[in-house]
Amino acid sequence: MLINLRRAHGSVKSKCWDDLKVFTNLRSLVTMVIFERIKAFLLLAVASICFFTGHAQKLGLNKDGLFFYLNEDSSLYIKLNFVAQVWVRYTENNPGSTIQGVPTNSVFDIGIRRTRMVMSGKFAPRTFFFLQFGQNSLTYLSPRKSGAFFHDITIEYQIMPKAFHLGGGLMGWDGPSRYSNSGVSSILGVDVPSFEEATNDINDQNVRKLGIFAKGTIGKVEYRFSVGKPFVIQTANPLPDPISKFSTYSTSPPKPALQSYVRYQFFENENMQEAGTAGTYLGTKKVLNIGLGTNFQKDAMYHTAGSDTVHTNLVLLAADAFADLPINKSKGDAITLYLSYCKYDFGDGYIKMSGAMNPANGVILTEASFNGPGNAYPQLGNGSVVYFQGGYLLRKNLLGKAGTLQPYVDLTYGKFDRLNDPANVWDLGVNWLITGKRVKLTFDYQNRPIYALDPLSKPDIISRKGQWICQFQLAL
Repeated sequence: MLINLRRAHGSVKSKCWDDLKVFTNLRSLVTMVIFERIKAFLLLAVASICFFTGHAQKLGLNKDGLFFYLNEDSSLYIKLNFVAQVWVRYTENNPGSTIQGVPTNSVFDIGIRRTRMVMSGKFAPRTFFFLQFGQNSLTYLSPRKSGAFFHDITIEYQIMPKAFHLGGGLMGWDGPSRYSNSGVSSILGVDVPSFEEATNDINDQNVRKLGIFAKGTIGKVEYRFSVGKPFVIQTANPLPDPISKFSTYSTSPPKPALQSYVRYQFFENENMQEAGTAGTYLGTKKVLNIGLGTNFQKDAMYHTAGSDTVHTNLVLLAADAFADLPINKSKGDAITLYLSYCKYDFGDGYIKMSGAMNPANGVILTEASFNGPGNAYPQLGNGSVVYFQGGYLLRKNLLGKAGTLQPYVDLTYGKFDRLNDPANVWDLGVNWLITGKRVKLTFDYQNRPIYALDPLSKPDIISRKGQWICQFQLAL
């Protein structure tokens, strides 16, 4: 009988292993088909470009995108990129949350966090253009057949190769910190640290402003300076809080925003051709940087003082450090670390409640928290934020042909003058890197604080809620 049990166990084990191999082969086949479809689409786009711009010298597809070279030495080119991030999510809603007026304690939803089509390149020596089109946060609550827009439209001229480039347009060359503009296909966690995108969609368009910029690398020092014309507050969606004793964005015609970020690179220099910064290099580079940045706008904020309206300046300062270091090149494991300190002066009492792809759109006031509906929490405000992010890339081919894993942690500590208790938010997750960043699954759990709705004093934390996310990323 014992022998029969062992045989049965071996048979079940063999069947499970066969099923796993079938699943792995099926996943590989689906991945290959998807990539072939995208490649065919991009090849069609390139063929169209060839028709209008002349003859191609050669075509290349590598880890950085699809290249269409315009001359023999490949110095002139057009590059195409694509990225899509789909979320499958379960959210514990904030107290009193409603969806279309119906009270809802929790919600399961599916959404497109981001999709991007990017075209960039050089048509002539010392020139560079960058166009990015796409959509953010498409959910079951979104208006239908709307939402896609240009994220970037920039042109630049290299006055001094590497050392001094001058450009302009709808640009994201801003500050005050590394992730004020992120390269979304390479972020370490499931989402960007949104508090570093401090003015996102309030006086800019998804952290971009119309403006001019100067950038360059001199030795180990990389810099970016820009002057942007902020958008008028009246076109923001949603609108910021109306004027009160607490500081908020002024509705007066906006004055220019002065932005900067400078970093010192101890080891390898990072590529700064595009404005978005990388979240992880997956061990392909040895990087250690420290950075300082600013964002200043005169009279950007206002509040009431008795019967008077008082304007104040917007002053954002930050310091950060980033490391992406291979541990063992033969094994392929690596570590990614990031630490930042942001000191934000929005004026007394400013606070921004927000939640990524908020799954609820209303709240019962008698049951509400200070957070508002859905997954919102105090992402930033007048005060300071300390942020830590760390990830460890396990050895390559840990899962065989199924790739490897990269566990990570995000910790945010926000001390804002509007709140009695600090805003502590943490994420734990793991990236399943099936084909590097090209095909990636991310599993993430986020825990956020819930604040009491107390209009007479600074609110305290009364409870905490969670959110589970599975993200599928496809990138080229």
